[in-house]
Amino acid sequence: MLGLCSKAIGQTKTASDDLISQPGIIIMIILLIIPLTIGVFILILKLSKVADKMVTDQELDEETRFAKYLSNLDGEEIETVLETRKKAIDFKLSNNELSGNENPLDNKGLIANVDEKAHIGFIASKKKALKRPNIDPDLSKLILWYLITATFWLVFGTTVGEYLGIKFVAPDVDHQSWLSFGRLRPVHTNAVFWGWSSLAMLGLGYYIVPMVSNTKIASLKKGWQSLYLVNATVILGSLCLMAGVNNAGGEYREYIWPVMALFGIGLIITLQNFIKTIANRTIKEIYISNWYIVSAIIFTLVISLVAYLPFWQDGLGETIVQGYYMHQGVGMWFMLFNLGLVYYFLPQQLNKPIYSYSLGIMAFWAQIFFYTVIGTHHFVFSAIPWWLQTVAIVGSVGMLIPVFAGTTNFFYTFKGSWYKIKNSYTLPFYLVGIVFYFTGSMQGTAEAFRYTNLVWHFTDFTTAHSHITMYGIIAFLLWGSIYAVVPRLTQKEPSHISVGLHFWMAFIGMLFYTIPLMIGGTLKGLMWMEAKPFIDSVVMMKPYWLWRAIGGSMMWFSHLVFAYNLYKMIAGKEATNIRKKGVEQFKNTALEIEPIA
Repeated sequence: MLGLCSKAIGQTKTASDDLISQPGIIIMIILLIIPLTIGVFILILKLSKVADKMVTDQELDEETRFAKYLSNLDGEEIETVLETRKKAIDFKLSNNELSGNENPLDNKGLIANVDEKAHIGFIASKKKALKRPNIDPDLSKLILWYLITATFWLVFGTTVGEYLGIKFVAPDVDHQSWLSFGRLRPVHTNAVFWGWSSLAMLGLGYYIVPMVSNTKIASLKKGWQSLYLVNATVILGSLCLMAGVNNAGGEYREYIWPVMALFGIGLIITLQNFIKTIANRTIKEIYISNWYIVSAIIFTLVISLVAYLPFWQDGLGETIVQGYYMHQGVGMWFMLFNLGLVYYFLPQQLNKPIYSYSLGIMAFWAQIFFYTVIGTHHFVFSAIPWWLQTVAIVGSVGMLIPVFAGTTNFFYTFKGSWYKIKNSYTLPFYLVGIVFYFTGSMQGTAEAFRYTNLVWHFTDFTTAHSHITMYGIIAFLLWGSIYAVVPRLTQKEPSHISVGLHFWMAFIGMLFYTIPLMIGGTLKGLMWMEAKPFIDSVVMMKPYWLWRAIGGSMMWFSHLVFAYNLYKMIAGKEATNIRKKGVEQFKNTALEIEPIA
């Protein structure tokens, strides 16, 4: 009898506690979500149509007012204005208004022989501005498909990340093996690494490399081959990870080697394509952007071989290789490539040359020298030789040189042009990226010291740091570059309101995400040092994980807005030329007016 009562009580408790997990309840929730989702989608469409109608009505009103203004002008007055305007357009300078016709006296060779007298051999002289060729429509199509697929992986990868963030607040949200945190977390990181960031970088590289070489890309066919291979890598890699098939290695190298080999082949094809394009250049210099881009691809191929070849990966060897691969992947692939993008797009958007070519070259070589030895600072106080840990810490401090050089170069390029930020929707992205390039890199140096490493490492502080670098630097620089280049390819501008929404949601969301994790991670590390029970640190982190979920949701929503902006830049309608439409309306009105007898 007592057993029956216990069983009855147990059944009642189970029915109460597991109500949400009942199949019927799940089906009902899904059935409710479907119409709600459709309703929200229809509401968005309706609001979009209302907004478009308002814009169209405003444009029509302006056209009418401009046509009315033209109709009120006297015929002779119009002819006088047009003739004056034609003279202004046809006027050209003779280029000797200030200098006269005489050559400058240069007995000391200060002008004519400046290159020979003062040129430093290992620093390339600044290149003069050259007229750039028009972009080949076929190349434009290739670049756009790189950016379209990159944006797809951004939305996909961060949707997975959004779900993982929710799991920190509600860990029992599901009980499916293929949706477990251990499987989804590498799906998220690898999708945004190799899908979003890598494809966007390569697509922008296909714009910059031929542009600064003043020639056409060597092979469009190889560009498409690389696009297919990288996308195949992310598709197959994601499926393998969700099925539980992985490399069983360290962070960011969870793809099994046959999958990652496809990515490597794609990079080899791209490297060959870029080098051949640079070899065919019609100018003497190799612009600094090409230095960074080609070097990033070469280093990534080396890094991948080191990470996946098994010869030296026994015991501590694998740990050392993991530190090398993980850190070089961020610094010598994503960071090096993106710095190459900035050296082209930032001067272009400011319409002025880079402040110092020499600083850029110094930062380039300093990053190669110092960054390649700092991977072991992830394993301070481990069984790795003490001298190797010390070398990593010294290299981390040495990173002050390229970071200070690069940041100084970029900010001095901004000097005298800060007012342009107000009227630009690309420069704010570059500004945020440069600021976090400095702060995030300095944070990495601070984390490398032994005491701070003891407090912060293996806590949520590291998660915050990785998002400040990969999101605050890489993503923002990529967005700025995409907003700069796509309108040039399609002649279509995004909505400035939606670009602003994207920027502020991503920026504020990242702050909501990273700052609480840095605070909570610090407290967690201190609790561990005080030998507090581990579960106490988990309970303490709950409110900080809630902020993580809020910030992550804002970031994820901003990605949807960015995807919409990219769609409008590619498939949207061209901006209305009010002046042109008003003149057409004026002409049509004039034809309808009958001459007075």
